[in-house]
Amino acid sequence: MATDEPTVGMATEKVERAHERTDVDVRRIALVAAGLVAIAVVVHVALWFQMRGLWSARQRALPAPVPVASARPDAPPEPRLQTSPEEDLHALRREEDEQLGSYGWVDRQAGVIRVPIDRAMELIAKEHAP
Repeated sequence: MATDEPTVGMATEKVERAHERTDVDVRRIALVAAGLVAIAVVVHVALWFQMRGLWSARQRALPAPVPVASARPDAPPEPRLQTSPEEDLHALRREEDEQLGSYGWVDRQAGVIRVPIDRAMELIAKEHAP
């Protein structure tokens, strides 16, 4: 623009089209982020060693366990929880039906026997018949 008129408030230079390199320094931001990550790693490692030391100091300060505590039972005390109540009920009913339908000794020394329920009802009916 080669005119003699003054350019008040207007730029006289031609500016390249691009982003400004002075506003954001990406390298500096990346270095700060890497430094923060490194500091966090160092702090976590230091805390891990400190907690490990505190744990071992606490374990040394605890009294020795009593001998009774080391003698644990093999199974929990009765009554135990049923893992399959339906199967347990069926097994109980089978056992009861077997006892109700068979002969067997209740007390051999006293001479007490068990008779099937059908036979017992017949004997009672005959005993009380007129």
